[in-house]
Amino acid sequence: MRIKSKTVAVAAAVAALGAGGAGIAYAVGDDSEEQLSGPAAERAKSAALDAVGGGTVTEVERADDGNGAYEVEVKRADGSQVEVAIDEDFQALGTTADEDASEDDDD
Repeated sequence: MRIKSKTVAVAAAVAALGAGGAGIAYAVGDDSEEQLSGPAAERAKSAALDAVGGGTVTEVERADDGNGAYEVEVKRADGSQVEVAIDEDFQALGTTADEDASEDDDD
């Protein structure tokens, strides 16, 4: 009985450490932005394309900077990329040059 209770205690400790580690990894991960799909993503894409006059959506994420509910990255026909902030009502709040795209091009 004593060995069984030690095994259970060790297993519980390992599970607790694993769960804590996963939480820490999520909290400090290098890309904690949530990629979206489904109806909300489609509405955000449409709003972003309307705001910039067309292009190709390369990414849709939940906003993490307090500027809207969604961030939609759009590649324009001329090759430039912009990030469009979309609010909860799927209205465009504004656009900014996509700084990540220029960093990726430098590699």
